[in-house]
Amino acid sequence: MKKTKLALLLIGAITISSITGCSYLFRSYNSSSQTAPAYIEPEYPKASEETEAASYSDLPAEATASSPDDSVYELASYSDSEVSESACEEYVCDNQAASDINNSFGTYDSLSAGESSCSKQAACCDIYYPIPDPGYGETYRVEKENSFTDTLSSPLSTFGADIDTASYANLRRMINDGYSLYDIPSGSIRTEELINYFNYDYKEPRGDNTFAVNASIIDCPWNRENKLVNLGIKAKNLEDIDNVPSNIVFLIDISGSMDSYDKLPLLQMGLDMLVEDLDEDDRVSIVTYASSSDIVIAGVPGDRHTKIKRAINDLTASGSTNGGDGILSAYKLAEKYFIEGGNNRVIMATDGDLNVGITSEDELEDLISEKKEGGVFLSVLGFGTGNYNEATLETLADKGNGNYSYIDCLSEAKKVLIDEFNSTLFTVAKDVKFQIEFNPKYVSEYRLIGYENRQMAAKDFNDDKKDGGEIGSGHSMTVLYEIKMNDEENDTNLPLRYQNTDLSDKGRISDEWMNVSIRYKEPKEDESKLISFPISSECYTKTPNCDILFAAYVAECGMILNDSEYTEDIDIRDISEQLSKLDLDDEYKKEFSELIDNL
Repeated sequence: MKKTKLALLLIGAITISSITGCSYLFRSYNSSSQTAPAYIEPEYPKASEETEAASYSDLPAEATASSPDDSVYELASYSDSEVSESACEEYVCDNQAASDINNSFGTYDSLSAGESSCSKQAACCDIYYPIPDPGYGETYRVEKENSFTDTLSSPLSTFGADIDTASYANLRRMINDGYSLYDIPSGSIRTEELINYFNYDYKEPRGDNTFAVNASIIDCPWNRENKLVNLGIKAKNLEDIDNVPSNIVFLIDISGSMDSYDKLPLLQMGLDMLVEDLDEDDRVSIVTYASSSDIVIAGVPGDRHTKIKRAINDLTASGSTNGGDGILSAYKLAEKYFIEGGNNRVIMATDGDLNVGITSEDELEDLISEKKEGGVFLSVLGFGTGNYNEATLETLADKGNGNYSYIDCLSEAKKVLIDEFNSTLFTVAKDVKFQIEFNPKYVSEYRLIGYENRQMAAKDFNDDKKDGGEIGSGHSMTVLYEIKMNDEENDTNLPLRYQNTDLSDKGRISDEWMNVSIRYKEPKEDESKLISFPISSECYTKTPNCDILFAAYVAECGMILNDSEYTEDIDIRDISEQLSKLDLDDEYKKEFSELIDNL
């Protein structure tokens, strides 16, 4: 598919219009009349509705169930489905290396507070590595792209929250290393992680609300016959989190595979920066693992900066990788120095090359899932190239109620470990799940862009035993759907043997295109809460602002990088052209535009 699109480059170049200011693909508009996303007022269920919240219809479909066994018939609010009883059955570093990397990447002093870390991005990425051949050894999990789903037969889209951003930093590394479009490994780019790397001007929750939804519906840039729905979910900012103590266990891979200046030495400089922000109320432990695991320091007060830094910078890499043993030791320390009401977390830093001890994903999943129930979460930092095992690292973070980041340069280390440390590590809501019900009166088919590995069965939305994702203080998450609009003349009364598919009275008279339901747990609670946000035609605009357009173009880039069948004849250079026309408001977005221009 990618090579086919190259043949269409000349056609794309001819059809691209030359537009100034914020531009829509093949269309211009007055930038002074840009429309911001609509803030959607939340709806809470009545007490009697809480246990049966969002009793929607979900006929068996690949898009809403992870397997046939996970499918179940239910009733819908927008479409009535009278199902027969029989149909209701479930289907079934050394110092010299540190000096070298410091000279190449730039020092922390050059990334001082008040100066954008992105302004030093060129300094971070001046080092180029050889382009790997197919046997280079990086491991990624390839997911099948979400396809269109019929609204009438399967109106529910259900998935877990995900605010990971690792794919973007990994993509940046590959482009700066000289990769072409066709060198990007399959499975290495998750579109939602590209989109969620950037900040968007979403309105925050009002009052005591935990979440706000900002909604925009625009004409789809890559298929003008369809619409693109942008749902910006914004979490509340926790107050005074700077004064909440942290109990942190750094679990550091010091095996031989980490003996490279883009791995352990880069990690050491990043942790040096983080340590400066810790105080006497914090507790720091360091566990290393190679052929075996060792406790370097345990429960040291955070203001003992010199001691902690010495322990970090004395680390050297050698040996095999017994990650399972290290994880067990790290959790024991986290539990020993547990701070009630504080942030208790294991931060694992590795290239993912686990080759001794517990190595299978299933065993690791079981271990991490068990430990998180005690209130200790796991975050994962990925490093390096070559034997980089991304598939395992993402799994560990997902199962450990944590987040996953990839560190490709010093400014990314600063972004993750300094700029976003509190918002990432202090959880606002856990086990966050989304369920969007589409009204068949307006939407005939829908397709979720990205989040392929977060799909859930519809019935799991109301099941508090099923894990969702975690969202930190002030974090935002962008969800995009490509939708096909229903022809008003279409007959929704389809003759079926086992059910009626009549449009319900509520669906027929409603101006709602869809309803967004969010189910989540407070960090210390085991019972979930429900909040919903109806999205109507009022959210449609022909003059989207630059944030909405940027997110759409990033999504399109992700689709092209993943060889999507839905990008029609749009080429990556077409997207680069459109990005260059946007009035981008921060350095990270400008950097992305430059990266795509070099791809």
